[in-house]
Amino acid sequence: MYIIKIKGKAKIPDYLQLRDDNFTLIAYTRTDRPEKALEKCGLGNQIPQIMKLMNEIPFGKMTKLELL
Repeated sequence: MYIIKIKGKAKIPDYLQLRDDNFTLIAYTRTDRPEKALEKCGLGNQIPQIMKLMNEIPFGKMTKLELL
């Protein structure tokens, strides 16, 4: 699974994309409230790990996400 953080402009907020190993979009959510979208796609138990990584990665860089 891969994660990428996208920088918003002006009134458009920052977004987070989660993609599987085939780069198919799994979740697309705002960075300020991703919990609902992560629950919806079945990653509710991984929210703390995803939030931690989301705060560490730079904008625009796709990062491999290793879920436990």
